[in-house]
Amino acid sequence: MHRYAEALLAHLAANGTAPHAAPGFRDVPGYWLPPAVEALVAILSGDDPLEPLSRAAGRDQQRTALFLCLALAVSGQGSRIHASWLGTAFGDLSLDRPVSHGQRSLWLAAARGAYGPAGKIFVLRKLDALAVQEHAEPEQWVQALIPGEPTVVVPPSLADFPEMAEIPELARPSMAADRLARLRGRCAEITSTRQAEHDSTAPLDNSSASPATTWAEDEPLAVLRALVGAGGPAGPMASLATYLLDDLRPGADPHLAAIALHVAAPILRGVAEELEADSSLDPPDTLTVPLLGHRIHLRPEGPDQASLAAAETSIITEGVVPRPRPWAAMVLIVVGVACLVGAALASSLLAAAGVAMIGLAGWQLWQRRKLVEADERYVAAQVGELKELAEGAVWALHAYARESDARAKQAADDAAELTRLVRRGPRAA
Repeated sequence: MHRYAEALLAHLAANGTAPHAAPGFRDVPGYWLPPAVEALVAILSGDDPLEPLSRAAGRDQQRTALFLCLALAVSGQGSRIHASWLGTAFGDLSLDRPVSHGQRSLWLAAARGAYGPAGKIFVLRKLDALAVQEHAEPEQWVQALIPGEPTVVVPPSLADFPEMAEIPELARPSMAADRLARLRGRCAEITSTRQAEHDSTAPLDNSSASPATTWAEDEPLAVLRALVGAGGPAGPMASLATYLLDDLRPGADPHLAAIALHVAAPILRGVAEELEADSSLDPPDTLTVPLLGHRIHLRPEGPDQASLAAAETSIITEGVVPRPRPWAAMVLIVVGVACLVGAALASSLLAAAGVAMIGLAGWQLWQRRKLVEADERYVAAQVGELKELAEGAVWALHAYARESDARAKQAADDAAELTRLVRRGPRAA
């Protein structure tokens, strides 16, 4: 029985047909699989499956329904299932229990269109009934769609003053507009026809007659192998919210992503409204910005003079090194003069020593003067640069204000388009 069931799965995955019955194939009393296999073979050959189907359902109704739904999906003949089989095979979803491998495989098959529009609607209704989106934070859904922490966005108006882009009053609208645009792009990617028609590694319609080996890691075939006793240990199960969040991440199966996007639609509409509101915040009329390590208050007519004066005082205090009086030079001068006086009364050597001392004192005073002038030049340069930066920051703030209208308009367009995309939902696929 098991050998024939394995051969049956291999044939179904390869070309959608069933092999001839193996010699000695017989029923096993109380075991659901033999009559379920008979019913499947009858369905595939166009015969009446009612008698073996009744026997199999009487022994294990859910496993029989799951086996038939998945086997027909893998063979590319999912349209032959009875409407009641999906409900029986799927069972009940719960937020308190992990999603079973059978449920996930039916979910995948329906998402890829194995059972037509009715199968997809069946899964959507199951998910809608649980209001999953209310049991996860909105930020989790956004992070699933566009992973990564929000980064500071430097608008063109602040290209020369990137540190201003980090000020909360200016950063919030720019970051919100950028995030909204990325969110719209990801939703458009999921719902686009080209993405939805993207062929997965093992399409359930089996249009390419793929060999059975290409299905080895696919959930529906793995569950089928487990049902007939040919699979290994079952892998870990995940919660409903975990599956949905994973399905939204970049690189996920586009068919599953379309289903998950439908579930997340109410949350995303609310997020889009918040981001649009943040993107449309009016720019501040006045702002305090850090320039050269000093906080300068900017007004529409120019930088605040009081804050500039305070910054200049700070620059002078920090830029001018306090120096004591040149006592050493003064002593040298006094001693040198004394030596010159003494030279007139005594030796000429005293005159030479006096001249040397006076010369050394003069050199020290000259060096001191050079340092004072360097401090003055540094202070003047810093003050000049500070004033220039302050004036430039005021003009940058005006340019940012002019950009705000275009940013708000673009954010409104992005929010409207995102809302339209999530309303379309998986029907776009």
